[in-house]
Amino acid sequence: SLGFKHVVTIEALRKAYPLLDMVDQSRRPKDLPPPTTGFPTIEGVILFGEPVRWETSLQLIIDVLLSNGNPGAELQDIPYPHLPILACNMDLLWMAEAKMPSRFGHGTFLLCLENIYKKVTGRELKYEALIGKPSTVTYRYAEYLIKQQAEKQGWKSPIRRLYAVGDNPMSDVYGANLYNNYLKSAHQNQVQAGVKRSPQAASPQTEHHLKLREDYNHSVESCESILVCTGVYRHNADVPNNTEKCTMEAAFHGHRDFCFDPCLVEASYIVQDVNDAVQLAFKKENWS
Repeated sequence: SLGFKHVVTIEALRKAYPLLDMVDQSRRPKDLPPPTTGFPTIEGVILFGEPVRWETSLQLIIDVLLSNGNPGAELQDIPYPHLPILACNMDLLWMAEAKMPSRFGHGTFLLCLENIYKKVTGRELKYEALIGKPSTVTYRYAEYLIKQQAEKQGWKSPIRRLYAVGDNPMSDVYGANLYNNYLKSAHQNQVQAGVKRSPQAASPQTEHHLKLREDYNHSVESCESILVCTGVYRHNADVPNNTEKCTMEAAFHGHRDFCFDPCLVEASYIVQDVNDAVQLAFKKENWS
């Protein structure tokens, strides 16, 4: 449904190469299977969410990376850089019905995969792209969708502020604040580009560059983060008041490739639930 035409799932890979999945003895083949023929070479790995059988997925993904997409082949040297890996949904933990506060999320699975790869090869697992919260590209796409909805409803005024509501300071709030910084930087660059523009000195390449910038202009000036207390976050549990202390003591649950900045996990507003968050946005926009 996302447009990929030649997909190999973990289950298809396991069936094609039954000798790879050896942790669960009940799933081991009783007889030696015939050699696998005609199986396509895998060209990349896309990780959408945490699997059910972690040991199978961890084993087979590592096999794909170490074999350069041909799990049946025997390579003398480990290929590096490895095949492209794209991953989304980086939350380490999430809130469910259990009394224990947090369940393992896809971020925990990624952590396992990264550490296994490094332990086996001595090298860092690298991502072609990290998509989803807290990546800036995800909030940029959300802005795009919001603008589309506004146009369909005949909204004439430019959208100046976004409100991002979430229960996880390390992903929802971090991402919203990161995007807020991006908006400020983009707005500043637009202003500077306007000041520097000189019709006399402009070459065709410069005009083309400026046109692209105009097409990419942001009417949105800020992204406000609103933290709710009905999920992962609990008052005074995740973000201490003292930011220095926060840097030293708070465990950073964000992904390995995002640096920990205490300012980015501090929400613009903290409210009890989503309803309060919506009412707050209404009040801020003078709609209440």
